[in-house]
Amino acid sequence: MMRFIEQSCSLTKGLLCIIVYATWPATNTLAQQADTIKQKALREVSVTAPRATGEVSPGQKMQAKELGRLGSHSVADAIRFFSGVQIKDYGGIGGLKTVDIRSMGTNHTGVFYDGIQLGNAQNGQVDLGKFSLDNMEEIALYNGQKSNIFQPAKDFGSAGSIYLTSLKPKFAPGEKTHLRATLKTGSFGLFNPSLLWQQKISDKIAASFSTEWTSATGRYKYAYKVYDSLQKVAYDTSAYRRNGDINAVRVEGGLNGVMNRGEWSAKIYYYNSERGLPGFIVNNVYGHVDRLWDRDFFIQSSFRKDITKRYSILLNGKYAYDYTHYVAPDTAQLPVNNHYRQYETYLSMANQYALTNWWTVSLSGDFQWTKLDADLKEFSYPTRYTTLVAAASAVNFQRFSAQASILGTFVNETVKQNAGAPYQQKFTPAVFISWQPFPAPDLRLRAFYKRIFRMPTFNDLYYTEIGNRFLQPEFATQYDAGITWNKTFTDKWFTIAGIELDGYYNEVTDKIVAVPGQNQFVWSMMNLGQVKIKGLDVKAKAGWRIRQRLDMSLKATYTFQRAQDFTNPGDLFYGDQIAYIPRNSGSLILAADFNNWEANYSFIYTGERYNGKENKRENYVQPWYTSDISLGKQFSYKHTHFHITAQVNNLANQFYEVVISYPMPGRNYRFILTVNI
Repeated sequence: MMRFIEQSCSLTKGLLCIIVYATWPATNTLAQQADTIKQKALREVSVTAPRATGEVSPGQKMQAKELGRLGSHSVADAIRFFSGVQIKDYGGIGGLKTVDIRSMGTNHTGVFYDGIQLGNAQNGQVDLGKFSLDNMEEIALYNGQKSNIFQPAKDFGSAGSIYLTSLKPKFAPGEKTHLRATLKTGSFGLFNPSLLWQQKISDKIAASFSTEWTSATGRYKYAYKVYDSLQKVAYDTSAYRRNGDINAVRVEGGLNGVMNRGEWSAKIYYYNSERGLPGFIVNNVYGHVDRLWDRDFFIQSSFRKDITKRYSILLNGKYAYDYTHYVAPDTAQLPVNNHYRQYETYLSMANQYALTNWWTVSLSGDFQWTKLDADLKEFSYPTRYTTLVAAASAVNFQRFSAQASILGTFVNETVKQNAGAPYQQKFTPAVFISWQPFPAPDLRLRAFYKRIFRMPTFNDLYYTEIGNRFLQPEFATQYDAGITWNKTFTDKWFTIAGIELDGYYNEVTDKIVAVPGQNQFVWSMMNLGQVKIKGLDVKAKAGWRIRQRLDMSLKATYTFQRAQDFTNPGDLFYGDQIAYIPRNSGSLILAADFNNWEANYSFIYTGERYNGKENKRENYVQPWYTSDISLGKQFSYKHTHFHITAQVNNLANQFYEVVISYPMPGRNYRFILTVNI
């Protein structure tokens, strides 16, 4: 892959001047780059192009190096360090893990893997615990949407988005093969080997292969306490978590290619797991025997090319098949043995045209076909046809940028039996602005408005005796105003500092909730909810060079959220904080590097919450926090590089619950050995 050296020059009539000196592979050292310049100097060439722009609304990001230092096992573990995020974790390595951004609900969060959305039409939730960090180049989180109008229509369709980017092959001169093997082991019977292989096929095509096996007993000690109405401990015991085992295999393969003014990629993904579902702890019931089998498969491809200097095209395609087998043999009334099969086909075309060097427009169109089969009694066997069309425009000046878009969503559903949901047609707008008030780029102000919705899931609409086919989409309206300050210092021990503040107001209407019907065993889904959310996100970072070989960095986040239920003034919980949303939460990461040694300390805090709609003493959930530490060393022997890391998680051995009655592990240990050839 070739890169240009860009030398800054004055802008003449709004044009960006690029001076092309030479080309070289991206992984060359600075010394090698300098030699290349001397040997292959080219004459000066001026190129006219749209001005390069930063993000109008910057996202929160973690790169591969930082992800590796955290020692997190899955994507969900890493995302906990982003501000405004709440993770629902049902315990252990194999427990379900879903993400909620700014209290709008899990279903309002889009998750994208290498640019294409991961879907689950059945319940709208993506289990982030299925995605490992061993093959991850970057994780990014955006509120509203990504600041890029050249993207599929799907990317405009969520209140918040998480982008997972896998490692792309990069080779230095003379390199053709990369091989990396990793072994993780530790508490709870963890055995987790993985392998990454990258191969250079030609100057323009590279292949990659990644596989991983996770095996763990999931058996850990926990404390179980029962509180009375005065929040005094009425019952206190300890036990071991049972039926929390997991046996999972992940396999990924990919091809990446570059072409004249473009690039393409193809990926195949397979995940197969069997796990126990230990269930909730209540009434002296310490274990369950429920089992879950998952088989997920998808193949996807992407193609991007600049057809002319002004017109670019982006094509995406995907086919996915997900199989789920759930067994609950100890169900009191009737044993459960259900099988679910989801099928998805997705096609997308995005077009961008540069009207001038500062004004671009785009038009995107997506089509998605989704089908769900299940062996439930009187199941409807729904099929959903979704068409999305997004039109967007962006202006970018030296100190001011703005984007506006409108998304049209058209949904039609058919069923084999019973009655299908009515046709849906919705249009939703978004506006983003960013302003640099002073000539220096350190300070930037920004704001956005977005209105978006989420379609009812197949479970909401068609689940036997519970679904309601007349449900309307659940709408979310977002307002955000923020400020960013970043400063880089040279020739000082204090190298970098930055802070971001965002104040926001969200309103969720027509919220889909389950309400009791004719008796306590028959419930139905209805549009009854209204939630208003006021919040503040703070993100800070700093870097120091204390000695010549000692570097330290700090990242901290804080979130305040007042998320209130205003559904019905007659309810006892009217105006109360919604369940499981803390008013205060935060995180901290402190890292140090000395020679080939590295140390890391991370801290997560979640404040007091309530596990029910009514904020009363019986529903009160105490705050929890965890501290994790790690120490690692890198060394080489001949042409092989080694990296050894030791971790201690939950250092204080705190017994806590993210979701009530689902106890989390206490102090635990992990050892990681990575070999690069």
